[in-house]
Amino acid sequence: MAALFTGLTSGIYSMFRMLRGLAMALVTVALAATAANAQQVGDGRQTAVVLSLDGIVGPATADYLIRGLAAAREQEAAVVVLRIDTPGGLDASMRDIIHAILASPVPVIAYVAPNGSRAASAGTYILYASHVAAMAPATNLGAATPISLGGSPSRPAEPASGKKPAPGGEDAAPPSPPKDAGESKAINDAVAYIRSLAALRGRNADWAEQAVRSAASLSAGEARAQNVIDLIADDLPDLLAKADGRSVKVGNNEVVLHTKGLRLLEREPDWRTRLLAVITNPNLALMLLMVGVYGLIFEFMSPGSLFPGILGAICLLIGLYALSALPLTYAGVALVLLGSALMVAEIFTPSVGILGVGGAISFVLGALLLVDTDMPAYEVSLPLVAGVAVASLGMTFLIGRLALRSRRAPIVSGVEALIGQRAKVLSWTGAQGYVAAAGERWRATGPTGLAAGDTAVIESAQGVTLRVRADAGARPPRTPA
Repeated sequence: MAALFTGLTSGIYSMFRMLRGLAMALVTVALAATAANAQQVGDGRQTAVVLSLDGIVGPATADYLIRGLAAAREQEAAVVVLRIDTPGGLDASMRDIIHAILASPVPVIAYVAPNGSRAASAGTYILYASHVAAMAPATNLGAATPISLGGSPSRPAEPASGKKPAPGGEDAAPPSPPKDAGESKAINDAVAYIRSLAALRGRNADWAEQAVRSAASLSAGEARAQNVIDLIADDLPDLLAKADGRSVKVGNNEVVLHTKGLRLLEREPDWRTRLLAVITNPNLALMLLMVGVYGLIFEFMSPGSLFPGILGAICLLIGLYALSALPLTYAGVALVLLGSALMVAEIFTPSVGILGVGGAISFVLGALLLVDTDMPAYEVSLPLVAGVAVASLGMTFLIGRLALRSRRAPIVSGVEALIGQRAKVLSWTGAQGYVAAAGERWRATGPTGLAAGDTAVIESAQGVTLRVRADAGARPPRTPA
């Protein structure tokens, strides 16, 4: 008993020692993590996070910039430098970026750079929304007319003097009137939006309106002279030095920037941004959608092959995700879904091509109406739509041909396949008996006079009973005495 008690006590003591060691290890890890986090925050206050808006403003760009601003907030960075070189982009993505800038507790310095860059269209709105607006030499901004209203901005009329107006100057002629009420509403909405941003940041609101109504543009020097931007800087260190000491409004508070000598931290687009930039191309999204539909069609045609079904499901989901990130029209989405459903229905209900042709037409019309923008980078390619139409019609004709061939082919299975075949009489009494056909024993009815061993021809089948007649090529049936 004493030995048992001693062993139990020793085991409990060992367990307590192990738990104490584990607790100390956890405390050490927690303290190290806290110290690392504090160090990271301390470093963040001496850091300027650099984000790049390079290329068309779209869903991938908006996702990258919004996540970059969130990371800068968590890191407690001193400022965010948004380096801009863009021809414009989608209105919805632009507004998402501006919402993130306006809500950011970290000041944002928009910087049009390097030399030769531009902040056109959507880039002008983003520049106006930023806490500090800066440009490098040999850069420009403006041309902020919504191009989705007709493909190109309205061209201002020539002044009465015959002289060409200076871009954004006092002699600029008034823009041509909008073509319709829809264009007028969109332009007035854009004007009100950019003027509100100009009022928020104390910048030139009248020129901002000209940039929207008459597509006015300015060089860096002209923009600084007209109070469109705050400063001109040669490079990032020069930008941080010139921004130092400026007072900006962040939320409801006035904040003095201390940017001189900050450490630059470049945050490049990650794999998620690059992938989203690739798949949000509407042409690739449509191709993924079609691969998905055809993969499911082949899986339904050959159940159990697995690979077409798995590949089709993956492509279909990626295509739908890509389309969900684009500005879509409800009519285009409905037509694409209807076309896909009709093409799949052709497999289950062969209509000699009627459903398939209707599905192809619906899919093509939906693809043409799908994306609600006239940005060239987001237009659906007509050759791609034509290729989809040809492939869909070819698939429909193939399915129709297979359906007709299977309908004309002789029946090779089931009771109906026995009709016209010979059967051997096993036993016969009166007008009924049993025969052997297709390796099985069947109940049969037929003429009297048949006997075991005779050959009969199957005329029809009712359930599990066959109707037979005497085989003309065999000996005639016996007549009863």
